[in-house]
Amino acid sequence: MMKILVLPGDGIGPEVTEQAVRVLRWFIAHRGLEASVEERSFGLINWQRYGTMMPEETWARIEEADAILFGATGTLDQGMVPPEERRKGSLLRIRKALDLFANLRPVRMSNALLEASPYKPRVVQGVDLVILRELTGGMYFGTPRGVEGAAPDRVGINTHRYSEAEIARAARFAFQLARSRRNHVTSVDKANVMEAGALWREVVSAIHAAEFPDVVLEHMLVDNAAMQLARMPRRFDVILTDNLFGDVLSDAAGAILGSLGMLPSASLNADGSRALYEPVHGSAPDIAGRGIANPLGAILSVALLLRWSAKRAEDAALLEAAVEAALRAGARTADIAAPGEEAIGTRAMGDAVLAQLTGRPNRS
Repeated sequence: MMKILVLPGDGIGPEVTEQAVRVLRWFIAHRGLEASVEERSFGLINWQRYGTMMPEETWARIEEADAILFGATGTLDQGMVPPEERRKGSLLRIRKALDLFANLRPVRMSNALLEASPYKPRVVQGVDLVILRELTGGMYFGTPRGVEGAAPDRVGINTHRYSEAEIARAARFAFQLARSRRNHVTSVDKANVMEAGALWREVVSAIHAAEFPDVVLEHMLVDNAAMQLARMPRRFDVILTDNLFGDVLSDAAGAILGSLGMLPSASLNADGSRALYEPVHGSAPDIAGRGIANPLGAILSVALLLRWSAKRAEDAALLEAAVEAALRAGARTADIAAPGEEAIGTRAMGDAVLAQLTGRPNRS
């Protein structure tokens, strides 16, 4: 039986995760998904309750889990927590410790949301791409890092570092993913000014030539990639890029759908034995507790869990179709409602998806 650990986190994390768990439990009850679901607190609430951001029993559950369903992290009050404690209970620590190096961020345009997008329909209709972000190396983990010296002469230091092995395994994942899609990889770097970027391009090219010559490969500088995402997003299939650029480009890609609230993600290790699923959006403390956050990114993260960890592609497709049907039926949270459209709340959107799954009108 698959062990699923739920970490709702901070801000709107608990609100959107609640709806994702409702959907997950529907698959356990109605589709025979064999899984146990356990929830543990995460984030500032742990500091307030226990005086630590990461209780030992929570970390033990993280290490035991086959899949983690995560909400969001970050609060306006996190400055009260000592830096060492923040690192101890950080999402970066989980990614590194579980070696979740492959971060998949799919961006698929729904025809029902064409009016919610700031782009013209002819530009975004039919967009279906995946950003494969290397997640355990690069700027976010490189050393040395920190702030040195005393004011007014302090210096902030971050190191952009990649090994050949880190680049190679991300490239192999991207090429294999492309083979299951449209067979095209765009590798994004900054090879013209960064040595790590030049190595990235060299290693990706070598892996392509030796192991994946059947896949079309193009290289693109990150500034051009950002422009092309806005200009011609349909040209992309799989975008392979590093940790920092993947973070930035996936947020930019969120504009295609009109909201980051629509974007799910999956972070996977090499053999698929460990994974973390989470919406791409942050904790949004300004709307936390108001019941208006969009839970579809979290719900679609359950679809990724079904596909990648549970190996239930049919159930994943069923859930994705239910989300699409709910949108076609007019379900809109405030972030994706066009002018004049009625907006519903977080739980009501969860109800709308569950109603489509059960195939009968919602009466809750």
